[in-house]
Amino acid sequence: MSDVTIYHNPRCSKSRQTLELLRDKGVEPLVVEYLKTPPSPAELTAILGKLGLGPRDIRRAKEAAEAGIPADLDGEALIAALSANPSAIERPIVVKGDRARVGRPPESVLDLL
Repeated sequence: MSDVTIYHNPRCSKSRQTLELLRDKGVEPLVVEYLKTPPSPAELTAILGKLGLGPRDIRRAKEAAEAGIPADLDGEALIAALSANPSAIERPIVVKGDRARVGRPPESVLDLL
């Protein structure tokens, strides 16, 4: 089992590029298609802790608005809304151990390796 996990959207070019970059570095990550298997609020809270970010930092504004998530929502309420509407979560997110990075640009995940 891999110690690297990527929360991946195969339709997203940055997500595909990040996955390819990991594989080019010899890492075969656990691939979680988060639109099919969204992280629970508890999982999302743990990921945010590893990222060192708040929920607003991983909220995709356009997708959040389309999902009806209020722009001023924050904290646990926003975490719950993102879990229920995973298309509004920034992608991809790569997790290794107690650290994580958003793969924008894809090279930003390299310091995890």
